Amino acid sequence: MTEKRGTDVRQLHQLARLYGVQTAYDDILSHRRREASPEALLAVLRALGAAMENFRDVPAALRERRQAQWQRCCEPVVLAWDGGPVGLTLRLPAGLESAPVAAHLQLETGEVRRIGCDLTRSPTVQAAREEGTRYVAKRLALPGGLPWGYHQFTVEVGGKTFESLVIAAPLRACISPGGQAGRSWGVFLPLYALHSQRSWGGGDFTDLEALTGWVAGLGGGLVGTLPLLGAFLDEPFDPSPYAPTSRLFWNELYLDVPRIPELERCPAAQALLTSSALREAREALRASPWVDYRREMALKRRVLEELARCLFAEASERQAALRRFVEAHPVLEDYARFRATCERRRAPWPAWPEPQREGVLAEGDYGEEARRYHLYVQWLAHEQLSGLSERARDRGVGLYLDLPLGVHPNGYDVWRERALFVLGMCGGAPPDGFFIKGQNWGFPPLHPERIRTQGYRYTIACLRHHLAQASVLRIDHLMGLHRLFWIPPGMPAHEGVYVRYRAEEFYAILALESHRREALIVGEDLGTIPPSVRPAMARHNIQRMYVLPFELTGDPHAALRPPAADSLAALNTHDMRPFAGFWQGLDIPDRIALGLLGAAEAQGERNGREALKEALISFFDRTGRLEGPCGEARDVLGACLAYLAGSAARIVMVNLEDLWLETDPQNTPGTREERPNWRRKARYAFDAFCRLPHVVDTLREVDRQRKLAAGPR
Repeated sequence: MTEKRGTDVRQLHQLARLYGVQTAYDDILSHRRREASPEALLAVLRALGAAMENFRDVPAALRERRQAQWQRCCEPVVLAWDGGPVGLTLRLPAGLESAPVAAHLQLETGEVRRIGCDLTRSPTVQAAREEGTRYVAKRLALPGGLPWGYHQFTVEVGGKTFESLVIAAPLRACISPGGQAGRSWGVFLPLYALHSQRSWGGGDFTDLEALTGWVAGLGGGLVGTLPLLGAFLDEPFDPSPYAPTSRLFWNELYLDVPRIPELERCPAAQALLTSSALREAREALRASPWVDYRREMALKRRVLEELARCLFAEASERQAALRRFVEAHPVLEDYARFRATCERRRAPWPAWPEPQREGVLAEGDYGEEARRYHLYVQWLAHEQLSGLSERARDRGVGLYLDLPLGVHPNGYDVWRERALFVLGMCGGAPPDGFFIKGQNWGFPPLHPERIRTQGYRYTIACLRHHLAQASVLRIDHLMGLHRLFWIPPGMPAHEGVYVRYRAEEFYAILALESHRREALIVGEDLGTIPPSVRPAMARHNIQRMYVLPFELTGDPHAALRPPAADSLAALNTHDMRPFAGFWQGLDIPDRIALGLLGAAEAQGERNGREALKEALISFFDRTGRLEGPCGEARDVLGACLAYLAGSAARIVMVNLEDLWLETDPQNTPGTREERPNWRRKARYAFDAFCRLPHVVDTLREVDRQRKLAAGPR
């Protein structure tokens, strides 16, 4: 029985490898190899499409998978780097290895190139016999010199037609955002936290534009913020910027209502804006230290709905412009119907009746005014964000935007593209030093094979949506391009399983799209890093992240590892305490409260933190960045920023909240309702902090150090 069980597990592992599923991972807490449970592997394999229910089905599923791989004549995606030749493998039944072949390549431009193929002269690179049929794999070399782009290769053999997407891409992504080279610096603040005397509660696009102008005046080149994507701000409610309803549409919460052109010709909206009730509500929102998403969005929506009614009431050039925008972005109509249906049903799409659940929406399923509203606000968001990004570029400042890894499971993208998502599974991360139980992020992962078969259409669309506005784009959890930790339903996070993706295909798309928009790509490479990730990032010019607390060594002579030239350097991330909170050790009680540290471990952590601080102070004292061995947070903060600014890092980002010694985080990972995540406004309004001497002086010093580090031009 034991021998039979062993045989079953070996076959299960063989099947897992054929599907790109890892059967074990390195547990960095216990420093041992953690084997995936058979139950977890079975669940993941079923989710990937393996036809089996239990162990008894594994041998048949293994045979089926092997045969299916040989029956796939060619890979759905092949790569051509830097104009080089395209290597393509054809898998054929043995009787067809010398059959005539007709092939052509249709370029992205529409041009068709005929390709001569002679299988008798093509080398055989592999052979196998599956289920009584012998197969051979022939290697074809397509001509090089292809222009950059997405091209379609078609081959006809044995009366059947097969296709592959050929991605012809530069090997290395763009490193000169907006055509600008050299070392730059910028500031970071979530837009909801960036409030002003004129905003309604949280910040808006006009506040963001004001920030870009201020940074330009100080010599900076970037303004960064968290994802600006559409979110559920009513029912279901989830304000997290990392759980958007879509990665293809912006959040109308950030609209600056008084700047909308329709306001001049809409008495109803004007009356609302000037009413005492709205004014009092707006002042209450502005006075609160917290963003009240529901109330703020409800308030803005009343005015926006009136503006939409005015626009649609009669023909105008503005109405025609909206119509042209919708025609140029046909998916917007689908999105508007989805959001309108959500609002009518007051329930997530998995609870809808079958036709609507399966993607069929008729006019009676949603309110027409709600549909028009969503068309209108997306057009406005595009106008305002595009306008501010263009004007910022004219001042020499680019936007640093963030593309989240996942989307809300009840959102538009999962509803429309459900074939690409693995419903029921959740993406996450295994246990590490910060999250000893692992993390379950709650969103469904993309299917690694189906996104290839689709030619990465959805991925490309998400990238283009962001790169149309961004000079620098951060890719959340870049390791997910290589492998992603899948957690089966009902299982704890530590029992998750890694599933592999075709990373080089993602890198080709990133490189190509970055050059087309002259944008820099930054990969979030924090956490558990597979050995293959950073060499791949370097090979493709994807910038690393250098986060100072993770680079402390405890050595007074070299307390900090220096930032690499291909990095974005910062003191922290949105998931960490600001610098002053780290300096005071306030993150340690957080981890205790979350059950991530016991009393004994916590004391060890405190002792270790003090040792790191002492080493850092000694290092800065010796190198002349501190006047004497003082340990005041503000002094050490200035020394840290000067160190980063004078380094080889390509970009230095300054969290504005660090400059006034904020201690509270914007987000505490691993919590939802327990903490006010994604809600805390900046302590100072923009109108105030832009005039604070210690803020302005610190940024001017960062600018000076950056220019010194860059050297003469």
